[in-house]
Amino acid sequence: MEKFKAAMLLGSVGDALGYGNLCRENRALGSVQEELQKVGGLDHLVLSPGKWPVSDNTIMHLATAEALTTGSGFGAATKAMCIGMRYWKPERLETLVEVSVECGRMTHNHPTGFLGSLCTALFASYAVQGKPLVQWGRDMLKAVPLAEEYCKRTIRHMAEYQEHWFYFEAKWQFYLEDRKISGDMENKAHFPDNYGNAEERDKIYKKWSSEGRGGRRGHDAPMIAYDALLAAGSSWAELCHRAMFHRGESGATGTIAGCLFGLLHGLDAVPRGLYQELEHRARLEELGATLHRLSTEEK
Repeated sequence: MEKFKAAMLLGSVGDALGYGNLCRENRALGSVQEELQKVGGLDHLVLSPGKWPVSDNTIMHLATAEALTTGSGFGAATKAMCIGMRYWKPERLETLVEVSVECGRMTHNHPTGFLGSLCTALFASYAVQGKPLVQWGRDMLKAVPLAEEYCKRTIRHMAEYQEHWFYFEAKWQFYLEDRKISGDMENKAHFPDNYGNAEERDKIYKKWSSEGRGGRRGHDAPMIAYDALLAAGSSWAELCHRAMFHRGESGATGTIAGCLFGLLHGLDAVPRGLYQELEHRARLEELGATLHRLSTEEK
């Protein structure tokens, strides 16, 4: 249960850091890195609501989690990690697919959008199952045909979607091949030589994007988060540099990466100042506990 609570909290911590990074860049206020230097690093940063608010990423994730725990339908959401937490068991895969696709379609009635919703839900379920991280991408692609079958049954103009469907799958297949983890026997991700350099990473994030801004769409927001998790291992600081402090949609990628990190590693590696005064903290923890209870009560 602690990891479910950690996931809800760290999704919002990632959002606050990434959103703060984006706002500072847009207003030319200096970078988050400069701010971190002033306070003595991530270990000394305190995310107070006044200075480090969360964005609509957190609000939508909260709304979705609320809907899942009260059975009141599904809130407008692109942030579907909590769906994977609610339906993490392998025998609930069909429900996970249907709920995440419908949840995504409420706000993004386009395959790249709602397949992104499916992707983050699946990643969360894999984290709870304890599935090795290197398998997540290829297992997600194996589940996409289930979503296609579901959409064929429920969407009248499915033919119009086909091309965009292929785009999502092709982008992910290319990424997995690039990291040398597309095959079932490939179990170590490989990164470019100069990938420790933030500017070089930003260039690659841009390449993954369909519009030159990393993390804006349903294929590349989870991709950046996944890539950061693969590279960071159990280091929270490294995850922040890769998923929360880049020049793209860092709030979105930070939310996804933070939540998944919480499911994998809990709060132990995360400085307390980042979550002790976090906006909506009590509600996030309560929802994490409720999602855990509902998901484990099921036979």
